[in-house]
Amino acid sequence: MTVLPVGVMPPLPVAGPLAVAGLLLATGTRLPRRMPDVVAILVALAACVLCALMAMGSAHAPLVYWFGGWEPRHGLAIGIGFVVSPAGAWLGAFIALLFAATLLFAWGYFDAVHAHFHVLMLLFMAGMIGFCLTHDLFNLFVWFELMSVSAFALTGYALRTDALEGALNFTVVNTIGSYLILGGIGLIYLEVGALDFSALGRGVAAHPGDPAVAAAFALLASGLLTKGAQVPFHFWLSDAHAVAPSPVSVIFSGAMVSIGLYGVAVLDWTVFAGSAVVQHLVHTLLLGMGAASAAVGGVMALMQRHVKRLLAFSTISHAGILLVGLALSDGNGLSGMLVYLLGHGLVKGALFMVAGIMLASLGGIDELGLRGQGRRIWPAGLVMGFGGLLLAGMPVGLMDTGLERIELAMRDQHQIVVRVAVLTGMVCTGAAVLRVAGRVFVGWGPVSGEEECSPTDEEREKADRPLWLMMLPTVVLVALSLCGSHDADRIAWRAAALLMHPDGEAILGLATARPAVVAPWAAVPGSWLPWVATGLAVALSGLELFWHRLPRSLARGYDRASGPALGALGALHSGLVGDYVAWIAVGLALFVLA
Repeated sequence: MTVLPVGVMPPLPVAGPLAVAGLLLATGTRLPRRMPDVVAILVALAACVLCALMAMGSAHAPLVYWFGGWEPRHGLAIGIGFVVSPAGAWLGAFIALLFAATLLFAWGYFDAVHAHFHVLMLLFMAGMIGFCLTHDLFNLFVWFELMSVSAFALTGYALRTDALEGALNFTVVNTIGSYLILGGIGLIYLEVGALDFSALGRGVAAHPGDPAVAAAFALLASGLLTKGAQVPFHFWLSDAHAVAPSPVSVIFSGAMVSIGLYGVAVLDWTVFAGSAVVQHLVHTLLLGMGAASAAVGGVMALMQRHVKRLLAFSTISHAGILLVGLALSDGNGLSGMLVYLLGHGLVKGALFMVAGIMLASLGGIDELGLRGQGRRIWPAGLVMGFGGLLLAGMPVGLMDTGLERIELAMRDQHQIVVRVAVLTGMVCTGAAVLRVAGRVFVGWGPVSGEEECSPTDEEREKADRPLWLMMLPTVVLVALSLCGSHDADRIAWRAAALLMHPDGEAILGLATARPAVVAPWAAVPGSWLPWVATGLAVALSGLELFWHRLPRSLARGYDRASGPALGALGALHSGLVGDYVAWIAVGLALFVLA
């Protein structure tokens, strides 16, 4: 165990962005026009480097920092600590890198630059990184709230009616999630009398069958699953992602949703690992929620014509796959989740950048109305087509490596239904993105009639940004998603091992031996799932584009077979915040029943 003295690395990736955000807020109107862009990008890159250095430094034991020097005495933790594990540090480095790429993509996005956007983005990044590094449950809630408030403001930043409506849905639903987390914190504190993760884990292990512990987990998990957009807590996400500025949508889908699921994983393994009731909930209810999210998100993505809303439902689907990896409760599932999280974040960030390029260059985001208009920005079409193949499971890159681990865990546990749900999500999301690429950038599909004019025609983003500047971070993200799969697998396995076996005794200053980690990393045998999913996605996208050329009887059969189910799913996503709140109550009821 390495205990870092005051003033060394762990607080810097959080304190630095917070301090710079304050300076930009005070001086933004006096700075040269592009200085806020430069400063924000440099701060994000510095945070990325710091987190990467901490990740390498914590490869064998976590790095510990106690704020104000309030170290534990005899196992009693009163102060607040950052405990830097490889999983949290590498996730922080990824988040900072994604912010740097997004800020570069947003260069020249605003005509009047007063640094308000950059301030909110730096606060958003600080909240996410603090969430990844903290080792205190109430402090986790504080970073969660900082992240949420920044996200609310960024969603409605454009001040259009639809943006404000989406921000309102986002705010109401996620505020309820915050109250649930706060209730869970109060309940577990009342039961255990501690807030430090390690002390909480010891207290939970001493009360393994206590129903109050299970209730606390249900409240905490419900709040985090709301942020993670899991069925039935997912309804807010498509409304928020569809109306937020494109650079903000990159962060939402690339990092924010995954952060909520990472929080569930940390609490599961560090706080509630000693509760058999909680582990049963994770392995049954959360596994079912993940499978349902994968399937529902995929089918809903296939129904969309608004490209950003389509990508938002795709995020729900692939976040469901992440939850499946977590809920399988073994080394393969958890390490696969960590790798898949990085790969999906990079790919989805690139795809939302392509959506932003479409808005800026083509003046719209509606798939039908833009048929064939994307030929003049064909590099963006290549990225979208390749991204669709990666979402479908094409056997290359980080997403494939993570999926192989998750699929191995599903095979070992004979999760046939879950595998079918994961396959459904991959096929539908991949097919939906491939369909957009074919229709917008190639001109395939039927010529639209009255449908060509859509309610999204008024949506615009700043149109005078050069294509090469917007494409640069887009291509970088896709390239990173294809690199280092073997090394990422090894690192993720080690990170998962340390997350599953945290050195809690040493963190609290008790002289006990470190528990052994799980079995060493081993190669993953080949799987048929990526090949089948990719082939089915290509076939389904072709069916979606060319169904009008089928014999009339087959086309009618296709409509009759899919119409009722698709109509029912569409009706559930009403856009009414009252309905979404009711579904949160349904989610809580599921925890009670389970």
